Amino acid sequence: MADKLKILIAAAIIVAGVTGFYLVGEQGSALLRAGIVIVSVIAAAAVALMTSYGQNTWEFALAARTEVRKVVWPTRRETVQGTLVVVVMVIFAGIYLWLLDAVAFWAIYDMILGL
Repeated sequence: MADKLKILIAAAIIVAGVTGFYLVGEQGSALLRAGIVIVSVIAAAAVALMTSYGQNTWEFALAARTEVRKVVWPTRRETVQGTLVVVVMVIFAGIYLWLLDAVAFWAIYDMILGL
């Protein structure tokens, strides 16, 4: 029950920030308006992180960050070579499909219709 109340409070903080953004309107600077929204989002995130849902989400984010660090990214050369292979295969597939279409058109137009 306490977690749901905290989530509700976090949502209310965000709604208050957006409301403040529109209440300040054209009278305030764009920096002030953006600051109101940013502060409200940070405050809402802080409240949401105090819930079990927020703690689970934070742990998941940390685990995801750890997994991303384990990724072995391809070198520039590997990336260029892979891209060239894809481009060449697309060109070959396009030529093959164009030839297949031309033969089918010829077969239907000349042989079946007799034109």
